Amino acid sequence: MQKARAAAVLAGLAVAVAACGNAPTTTQPAASGSASATTAGKTLQGVKLEVAAKWTGEEQKNFEQVLKAFSDKTGATVTYASTGEDTGAYLGPRIQGGSPPDVAILPQPGLVQQYAKQNALKPLTDEVTKEIDTNYTPYWKELGSADGKSYGVLIKAAHKSLIWYRSQAFDDAGVQAPTNWDELVKASQTIADSGTAPFSFCGASGWTLTDLFENVYLSTAGPENYDKLSKHEIPWTDPSVATALEKIAQIAGKKEFVLDGSSGALQTDFPTCVTKVFGQKKAAMVIEADFVATQATQDGAKVGEEAKYFPFPKAGDTAPVVLGGDVAVAMKDSPGAMALLQFLASKEGGEIWAKLPGYLSPNKNVSPDNYPDPLTKALGQTIISAGDAVRYDMSDLAPSAFGGTDGKGEWKVLQDFLRTPTDVKGAQSKLEDEAKKAWK
Repeated sequence: MQKARAAAVLAGLAVAVAACGNAPTTTQPAASGSASATTAGKTLQGVKLEVAAKWTGEEQKNFEQVLKAFSDKTGATVTYASTGEDTGAYLGPRIQGGSPPDVAILPQPGLVQQYAKQNALKPLTDEVTKEIDTNYTPYWKELGSADGKSYGVLIKAAHKSLIWYRSQAFDDAGVQAPTNWDELVKASQTIADSGTAPFSFCGASGWTLTDLFENVYLSTAGPENYDKLSKHEIPWTDPSVATALEKIAQIAGKKEFVLDGSSGALQTDFPTCVTKVFGQKKAAMVIEADFVATQATQDGAKVGEEAKYFPFPKAGDTAPVVLGGDVAVAMKDSPGAMALLQFLASKEGGEIWAKLPGYLSPNKNVSPDNYPDPLTKALGQTIISAGDAVRYDMSDLAPSAFGGTDGKGEWKVLQDFLRTPTDVKGAQSKLEDEAKKAWK
């Protein structure tokens, strides 16, 4: 999935994520002579665990450091296996063959629901649940639950409520970073008048359009309606959806606002849309998550100087904070699996990971002071400050036929809307038709 592919490049300031092989690597306990290898408390000495996740390159190396800390603490030997981009395709045959990994990291909460229905997940123990209750808001606990049982721990986040901009384009137009939607529209007009297209849309990657919709909808409709729409408890023909689409049309519906027009935008994928802003310097802004920093750096822009961001502007009463992220689940009923989940859910585990590049924690007790750079510290603080208003990526909560399939469902309808942003009612009708089929 393209969304998973983009999330896989989640990285810090100048961290370039390089692909590596899928051969499993092993994290061994520290040597017995080291300070961290004292025998006290090593309750899992001799236990072997396999953890499967989609991460490769720097993300894999950083996660393996977290696993090593767990090994040093408990005595367990942990083997890491990369699932590749399609986690479901990797796990499906292993589940059917009766040989799943002890722990899997799922890139979508929807997979928690799917595997719970297949009885492929083990409910969390009281110890793990207590750790979650201590460190997470109830919303994050719910994302890892199915049918009233807790199965997963949200361990890694991607911050999707950002608009990145080229500082020179803003300086040339004489505009400041906007703080609300009306200011964004006004600044966009000023930038267009200066001779630069305000926006580079990644229309060929439909998931970027769902991210845009989710931010506007969360801001205008509020968290409660966001939750209802994500479960299809209110229809996509609801007036609240019309309000959000009308807001989007204010920036997508002006030809001078969209680099290369709607047809060109629909042929531009992620991360090419980023390159058009920071590499080719053709546009001023791109709407996407913290992982834009990686591509902007590769395009030669220094994050914090040439490449800056501002929080997604309030289009209504709520300042939106939309996150993507990964959920850790146990697929084998073993003390080692539950001990690892407890460690990943803990303040200790989160702080170890937070000191490494390319990580954001949804754990409210992991202080932003642990992050290695100013950008990540600021984003981490945003997540904590938003409190109960934080919401997970809506399309990743939906059945994949609606929210996660290229050329179909929500992706396709929002691409059509980018092409014809005046047809709000038509888009709503198509969205509702697709949702009905997916939730049937």
